[in-house]
Amino acid sequence: MPRFLLLILLLVSSLNAFCVEKIEIGKNLNSEIIGKKTYILTDNENKLTISDVQSSDKFELLNKDIATLQSSSVSYWMRFTLSSNDYNGNLIAEFVQPFIDEITFYYPEDATYRGVENGLKYPFFQRDNTQSTNFAYDLHIEKGQEKTYYVKVRIKQQSVVPIRLMSPATFYSNALNLNIWFGIYCGIILVMFLYNIFVYISTRDKSYVYYVIHTLVVGITQATLTGFTYKYLWPNAPGFADYSFFLPTCLVSIVGIEFLIIFLRIKIHARRMFWVLKGFQAIYVVFIITSFLGLNEMTYVAMLPTQGTIAFIILGISIYLYRKGLSEAKYYLIGWSSLMAAIVIYALKDAGVMPFNNFTSYSLLFGSAAEVTLLSFALADRINIYKKEKEESQTQALAALEENARIIREQNVILETKVNERTLELRKSNDDLSKAMKELKDAEANLVESEKMASLGQLTAGIAHEINNPINFVTSNVKPLKRDVEMIIELLSNIEEISFSEGDNIEEKKAKVEELKQELDYDYLKDEIQYLLKGIMEGSNRTAEIVKGLRVFSRLDEDDLKKADINECLDSTMIIVNNQLDKIQVNTDFGNLPAVECYPGKLNQVFLNIITNGLQAIRAKFGEEAGGTFSIKTSHDENDVFISLKDNGIGMDEDTMKKVFEPFFTTKEVGEGTGLGMSIAYNTINKHNGKIDINSDKGEGTEFILTIPIVHKQINTQEVG
Repeated sequence: MPRFLLLILLLVSSLNAFCVEKIEIGKNLNSEIIGKKTYILTDNENKLTISDVQSSDKFELLNKDIATLQSSSVSYWMRFTLSSNDYNGNLIAEFVQPFIDEITFYYPEDATYRGVENGLKYPFFQRDNTQSTNFAYDLHIEKGQEKTYYVKVRIKQQSVVPIRLMSPATFYSNALNLNIWFGIYCGIILVMFLYNIFVYISTRDKSYVYYVIHTLVVGITQATLTGFTYKYLWPNAPGFADYSFFLPTCLVSIVGIEFLIIFLRIKIHARRMFWVLKGFQAIYVVFIITSFLGLNEMTYVAMLPTQGTIAFIILGISIYLYRKGLSEAKYYLIGWSSLMAAIVIYALKDAGVMPFNNFTSYSLLFGSAAEVTLLSFALADRINIYKKEKEESQTQALAALEENARIIREQNVILETKVNERTLELRKSNDDLSKAMKELKDAEANLVESEKMASLGQLTAGIAHEINNPINFVTSNVKPLKRDVEMIIELLSNIEEISFSEGDNIEEKKAKVEELKQELDYDYLKDEIQYLLKGIMEGSNRTAEIVKGLRVFSRLDEDDLKKADINECLDSTMIIVNNQLDKIQVNTDFGNLPAVECYPGKLNQVFLNIITNGLQAIRAKFGEEAGGTFSIKTSHDENDVFISLKDNGIGMDEDTMKKVFEPFFTTKEVGEGTGLGMSIAYNTINKHNGKIDINSDKGEGTEFILTIPIVHKQINTQEVG
């Protein structure tokens, strides 16, 4: 009985082997699509191994030239068997699809199989054969030999995978032809790109900007679809290669739609379609986002009908505008039709309606090259249209000028009479204006003087506060020091009496002296005197520093140009405003600056105005709470000194920043400022041939960056206001 069962099993196996479609290899083999003799198995759970599929009876004959892989969630196993009649040597199996995420080709070796892993998950030059941008595998078969090969494929979006078997000579010839045709294509794209950039520089027509961007993206898209970008631009970035199908495809659609809108003036001639096209642009942006989120299959399924819909919408708009009489639509319609014809040929090839050959494979290259070329012709024709419109406009303008000349001659007589009448009125107005200007200048002079007095008042208040602190410290130490000195003098008198007393021996005198010292706590008294003297010394030193800072700062009215230390000026200014720094942290980063040729007193007033405004902005934001910081930084280069004064106060909006240097402009309450502080600061820096830059964000703070030349050059300046 067991022998009988074994015999049946052997018979079934032999029948199954007999029914397998084999690819007969003859010595005249050139190139053959082997889809109809390839078996395919779908691994829905992605768990099958090469051992599992070898023994599987679920393979089905593909029975068509090109395999169409639908789902990204499964693995596809393919199997084909080569049988050599009189062929002896190497063959190449090429999977004509650059966008395969994972492909593992299994070579038979003795009783086992050796797998070679490739795909977009791996660097390009990890492939065994890098001549083609597709996936190619070298096979070797001898005369009378039969070999079965297995291939495991995983994709991220729906793909067609033609399998082509060919001799090495044919393979390398095809690869060379593709490189030649793609080189010609790149040449066309580059010529159109550069030529139209030069035309844009001459015409400044915005349409050329979108055309050259469209041309560049079209070239990148075709290079991506043929696999050249992965081979030459990012061969070691397989992660990016996963997205390279969707990104250029969506970008070329977005830019192409924008070019259509600008070139055919859709917003004017077909306003409703303008918003439809803008909607499609938004859809393509969504596709880019979903592809980067890894939703490749969903994105691909959604893109297919979208691409077809937008293609026919653009074709319909072109026909509509051409029939409406818009001459620019003629070349655009021809160019777009050529691209659509190429797309149809390519789709029919994938569907198996048209044969798979070099013409159908390269149809998108030919179509897109024709499109960009014809669109360039359309732009060139538009120049002729503009020229004709300009000539007509000039003719109309000339007629209008002649009519205007006649009207002017007639009006001159009337105007001459009115001019004489108005001259008398203007003389009177001019006198009134001169008087008003004099009054305005007097008022401005008074306000400038008020601003100086305000600075002087602030200076006086700051110095009074600063000097009061160390003086109080000195006076508060004098009384305790006087008391301690008197106690020392008393101690010395008592010691003198003991020293000159009679009757006591030396030991008794020493005991009495020690008793007096302990009674007065002599050691503590010495320490206290040292502490009080140190405090008085610190107070006097601080007073000396303040006086020095005052001497540096108090040069408001100096008009002599001299060299000054900017860091020293800033230090003296900070001494003046020290009384305003309660709970405000000051950070300084002073560079090693050279002496600057300047008007030091005037610069001190600039620093005082800006720093005071910054401190007020900090208090407006933080009130009496901590958290406010004011930073001062200085640096220089070969020609200029740079001073950064930065606060983290309430900041300024755009309108305030535009008006901050205008005379009489202020954000303070009425009576709190003249509005001339920043105007004076601007004019002072302008007088130094420098500049003031402002960086500010509302609610974040403000930074003033002052640039002052190291060497002053006398030039004519024009003050603000």
